Amino acid sequence: MYIKQAFKNKHDWWLYLAGLALIVIAVILGQIPHTVALISKALQSGVELGGLDPNKMMQLLESNLNLFLMLLSFAVGLLGLFIVVKFLHKQSITSLTTSRSKIDWKRFWFAFLFWGFISVIMIMIDYQSSPENYVFNFELKPFLILVAIAVIFVPLQTSFEEYLFRGYLMQGIGVICKNKWVPLTVTSVLFGMLHLANPEIDKLGYILLVHYIGTGFFLGIITLMDEGLELALGFHAANNLFTALLVTADWTAFQTNSIFRDISDPDIGAFEIFSSVLIIYPILIFIFAKVYKWKNWKSRLIGPVTKEA
Repeated sequence: MYIKQAFKNKHDWWLYLAGLALIVIAVILGQIPHTVALISKALQSGVELGGLDPNKMMQLLESNLNLFLMLLSFAVGLLGLFIVVKFLHKQSITSLTTSRSKIDWKRFWFAFLFWGFISVIMIMIDYQSSPENYVFNFELKPFLILVAIAVIFVPLQTSFEEYLFRGYLMQGIGVICKNKWVPLTVTSVLFGMLHLANPEIDKLGYILLVHYIGTGFFLGIITLMDEGLELALGFHAANNLFTALLVTADWTAFQTNSIFRDISDPDIGAFEIFSSVLIIYPILIFIFAKVYKWKNWKSRLIGPVTKEA
């Protein structure tokens, strides 16, 4: 049901290529303020941008300003995506979001609050078990500014990624290939590859791509099984928002005025990587499946996509 929503609108393959190009242009335009700010600061400081690694580059600007400018490109990208869907494909945002007659915000908030609670618990457990890895980073004024920026712009960032990969590309590739397993696989791998530029990859190695690609599959599976983006939107927003507010490190994509700073040497083992993909995500899928009574797994995940009901 979810993918074939696109059949009701303009869905020629070349429209998706043109639309994707326009979305990329929107993201590039959204990056201009950040790029200008970084160049200006580098010139003032006498720093050569070309010789800086991504971590040092992110530290040129004040933390909250850098976060705002970085997230701005995603907000502009989301606006561009909505314009493409509305005017190029003549499709409603609702049908890009869900197969239901209207967006089910209860699903969004369930995933958001549930994973937000789990995220806080996991961070607190790690803090209690290894307090030497953290320093108390809280400062009231910068933190309140962070909250204002993060609450507005982090969900826009995560929504852009969900609407692009699990929405626009999932539906577009699905109606072109006439099946579900190809868009599920392609969007999950592309989602993982998108994170290649993250500083975490530089510090922890390419094995981290297993986590990112696995996360793509997890979000794709819950989107297809639930016939909509609501759960994926809620989960992704909670994952990034609570992390940005609670803990930061000098080697992460989000370097914020969070409550704690992780000062441990960046290191991650195969168990940590594979446990999220092979243990945590399957448990979450099981919980969502029980709550929303998912059925017809084979049909919803690898079945054909046709115009017929």
